[in-house]
Amino acid sequence: MDTKGWSEYIFDSSISFTERCLEVYRFQKEKNQLYNLFSGALGYTGATLAGPEAIPLLPIRAFNQGIISVDGVSHQVVFKSSGTSGMNQSSHFIHDIKIYKRAINREFFTHFPDKNYALICYMPGYRDNPNSSLILMAQYLISRDRSGLATFWENSDFNPGKWEEQVNKNGKIPLLFGAAFGLLDIIENGKSPFSGPVEIIETGGMKTFKREITKEQLRKKLSEGFCIPQGSIHSEYGMCELLSQMYAIGDEWFTAPNWVWVTIRDPENPRRICNPGEEGKIGIIDLANVYSCPFILTDDRGVADESGRFKVLGRWNIDDPRGCNFLIDRD
Repeated sequence: MDTKGWSEYIFDSSISFTERCLEVYRFQKEKNQLYNLFSGALGYTGATLAGPEAIPLLPIRAFNQGIISVDGVSHQVVFKSSGTSGMNQSSHFIHDIKIYKRAINREFFTHFPDKNYALICYMPGYRDNPNSSLILMAQYLISRDRSGLATFWENSDFNPGKWEEQVNKNGKIPLLFGAAFGLLDIIENGKSPFSGPVEIIETGGMKTFKREITKEQLRKKLSEGFCIPQGSIHSEYGMCELLSQMYAIGDEWFTAPNWVWVTIRDPENPRRICNPGEEGKIGIIDLANVYSCPFILTDDRGVADESGRFKVLGRWNIDDPRGCNFLIDRD
């Protein structure tokens, strides 16, 4: 299948996820040497499986060991994880950036239609990383806003009052999009910089190492600091190793788009899918990763409910803080 074919096929909800997933699996087995070696070492020598639940998931740390890619494709962009000094950053080599943008279009605007919202992005620290997938996403969202209201909040001295006034005149809802700890920095003095209601999307990203905080505590602090109900606080789950994002709207439960399947895996036996309510590692099949590797076992701790929604409970190894949804939860 050519590039155009894959970029349409993986998002086609008229085709069952199982059919799309197994087709991508066959492509990976044929074209991705590293994934073929990995799955072959686990006994998966053929290109045919019963269903997505049988597909072996590549540990996410493989992305900081070298190039994860199918054979014979060039790379338009490289996404790198934020990391910290001395850490080995993950690198995601992107063959077709249009797939990333298509994933954004299909999922972000499903939850936050641009006719209703005006976006303001506050991402201190991320802009120092020219290979940040989050910054590229924010730039793309701003560039396609026809109203001209979408913008970056460049620094802590920025006063959103005039921007907020224009948003209100246009009958839109202010939508503040940013890393969790950057948002907490905004309300350090305990007062919201906005004069009226605002909705928030927090990415969970950790750009400072001042605090350890649970998702529940974060939502409470943001609610109090911005003087908004917790139902106005949403979360995004994404990382440089994925081309898709998932959202929790007004609470802590994430849902996945039709081309993504999230499961919770037994950390001692990742082939086993945990029962609802049982904690484990978050496993993700993201078909948008068709040219890198769609089958990933993360190092994030999570739990799913009976409907397939999932919560992010923190890092499995809390001594390795990285990624775009890191909130430590020490019970």
